[in-house]
Amino acid sequence: MQGFTRSKPPSALTVDDVKAFLTHLAVEKHVSASSQNQAFNALLFVFRHVLGKEFGRVEGVVRAKKRPYVPVVLSRDEVKRLIDRLAPPFDLPAKLLYGCGLRLFECMKLRVQDVNLEMGVLTVHDGKGQKDRTLPLPETLMPELRSQMDRAADIHRADLAAGYAGTFLPNRYEQKSKSAALAFAWQWFFPAAKLTAIPKTSERRRYHLHESALQKALKVAVQEAAIPKRALAHTLRHSYASHLLQASYDIRTIQGLLGHSSVKTTMIYTHTVPSVTLKEAKSPSDF
Repeated sequence: MQGFTRSKPPSALTVDDVKAFLTHLAVEKHVSASSQNQAFNALLFVFRHVLGKEFGRVEGVVRAKKRPYVPVVLSRDEVKRLIDRLAPPFDLPAKLLYGCGLRLFECMKLRVQDVNLEMGVLTVHDGKGQKDRTLPLPETLMPELRSQMDRAADIHRADLAAGYAGTFLPNRYEQKSKSAALAFAWQWFFPAAKLTAIPKTSERRRYHLHESALQKALKVAVQEAAIPKRALAHTLRHSYASHLLQASYDIRTIQGLLGHSSVKTTMIYTHTVPSVTLKEAKSPSDF
């Protein structure tokens, strides 16, 4: 709380100091609403768990304004240029980020059983908010997805032959099913290159391709493709939604595909592409 409490020891801090600091962040530092909220929560933790004080009610603080956010979106040509500069094992995950509108962690944590090639359906389990949803797999990616499934099967067979302890399972599922960690259905669709050693048990288990590795590869690809935008992994998800909207898909359909709880969240994409309207109204009976 620089600028307000330099002469005070931490134990002497009061709620008035907190109010002054939070107001200082909004008025003089012009921080975002999320940054001010983060500072508030950090101070709340310090008061309760470090200083052992009651925090009390914090009123009269100038609140930072929540600024409207318009996400960065790539054109279809920029998406192609970006993906063309990615090599295995990063190209296919990037294609799924765009082709299915996945969040980064949703893509990396796909299991073999989540990719139904016969039905052309991808299932996201425990997405944001612990929600599940299904998505159509891009038909153009089916050959690559089948090849990736074969690679995952080859890695699994080699792991079994080497006597590995299996994959990592969610929510203590291994306690319910002892054999699940070794079952092919539970293996990662994008497995890591090396086994992970567990220090406490001396076991070797297979983790999935790490998020940071894909992020670094995307950063390099953006530079090589000479894309003048701050494009991240999540930018491909933004581009997916924007391009669907540009193709005249209704906002409710896009909301379901993205897994948004509120359509208000999805509405942000109406600001990323030119609006498409029908000039002549028709009756649904005439469609």
